[in-house]
Order: sequence, then C-alpha cells, then structure tokens
Amino acid sequence: MTRDPAEFVLGASRIVRRPRWGRWLAATLLVAILAWIGWSFAHGQIHWPTVGRFFTAPAILSGLANTVLMAFCAMVVGIVLGTVFAVMYLSPNPVMQGTALFYIWFFRGTPLLLQLLIWFNLALVFPTIGIPGLVEFRTVDVITPFVATLLGLGMNQGAYTAEVVRAGILSVDRGQIEAAQSVGMTRLTALRRIVLPQAMRVIIPPVGNEAVSMVKLTSVASVIQYAEILRNAQTIYYANARTIELLIVAAIWYLAVVTVLQVGQHFLEKHFSRGYAARRPAKPAGDVR
Repeated sequence: MTRDPAEFVLGASRIVRRPRWGRWLAATLLVAILAWIGWSFAHGQIHWPTVGRFFTAPAILSGLANTVLMAFCAMVVGIVLGTVFAVMYLSPNPVMQGTALFYIWFFRGTPLLLQLLIWFNLALVFPTIGIPGLVEFRTVDVITPFVATLLGLGMNQGAYTAEVVRAGILSVDRGQIEAAQSVGMTRLTALRRIVLPQAMRVIIPPVGNEAVSMVKLTSVASVIQYAEILRNAQTIYYANARTIELLIVAAIWYLAVVTVLQVGQHFLEKHFSRGYAARRPAKPAGDVR
C-alpha cells in the first residue's frame, strides 16, 4: 500500500501536513485573472484576421530584418567597445583609465533617446566629417538613420558591457595573471589566452540579457526614422487605423526573436560553465537516526 508522502506515522498518531489555503486561493485568483485577460483578447474589438494578414506583410518582415540586423551590429560594437574600455579601465596608465571612466560615466549617465537624437543631429555641430583639405563628406549624408542608430545603441551598450567585462576580469584570481607573466606572456597575451576565457563564465549571463534588451531597445530608434519593425507597424496602422492589431503583430515577432536569443544564451552559458558546475553533496552511507 502506497502512503501519501505528505503523511507520516509516529506511533499511533498520524501527522498530516497543514493545508496551504492561501496558496490555493492565490493560484485560483491568478488563473481567473489570466482567463479573463485571454477572454478579453479573444472576444474584444480585436480583428484577428487583420493580425494574420499583416503578420507576414513585406513591410513587417522588412522591419523585422532591420531590427535583428541592428541588434546584432549594435551588440558587436558594444562588446568590442566594452572589452576595450574595460581593459583601459584596469590599466595602470592614468590617461587610459581616465578616458575609460569618462566614457562609462557619460554614456551611462545620459538617456539613450538623448544620445540617438544627438547623433542624428550631429550635422548641427560638425557640418562636414573627414580630413580637412583632403577628404570631406557632408555629415547629413554620412549620419543616416542607420548609422545614427548604430552609433547610439552601440556606444551606449559599450558603456554597460565595459562594467560587465571588468567584473568578469576581476573574478579571475590574480595568481592566474602572475603565473602567465612568469612564463613570459605579456599582459595582453595573458588577458586574451588566460583571463578572458575564464571570465566568460561570469560575462555571458549579463551580456546575454543585454542582447535580449537590445532587440527591444531598437524600437527607440523609430523617433529618428529608422525603419525597424515597430516604426513600420506604426506606419501601417496610421493608414488603416488598426492600431492594436499591428501592435500585436509587432509584439509576437519581438517575443519570437527574444525566445530564440534566450535559447542561444542558455547553451552558451552551459558551454562556458563546464567544469564549474556545483557538485551535488554526497549521499550518506546509511540512515542517520
């Protein structure tokens, strides 16, 4: 006869686990709220055929491609800049350290939207860009919405990634660098071959979260006319007045891209955590009474 694991027999008495009525009440209330939200979306004023019709519309797919491309390019720029400025931050050279501190302070201390607007209107400060007297270009021709968005998102991301990389480097024991230098490695060689591979275990999780956030941050670029998915959805619903339907289309695509990134982040974390997995405690040899 199988005994309920929630019940224990002690002599002639039976000890029963106390029911958690509060948990059941909270769970019931939560299910009711979710059912109400689902019913509202299913039977509200949403025209679901419009959602299906525009889900694969050329303008939406083009905006999706621009969103993914921008998120990828901005993360590459951010990771490169973040690594460089993290190394500069840890440098004993006061000029390099001061430059890194200023970069991190400025780009973390100002809103992303403000940075995008500054890059987009850079021609008001520098009418031309290039080498004076040799090669010059009009700034309005160089700083397109794509370039302004890439600079704004990439440099903003670099400031946050610099702190993440710096924390990852500091998580590696100092003796690793000293051992590498004792066999003739330079500081940069030791950093590249010894320190960074070990620091990736600490760096990957927050950078993965930043990559997920970057996909959503590209929507801010709609204010400077970058044709990402949200801006294209807005252009469509300005014309057909199907606002909520187009917003649902954009939301579904955002969730799809973020889901793929989260799966990739999971496998990256698993790869770089090899050898660091927490060991399970050993089972006792016998019963302890």
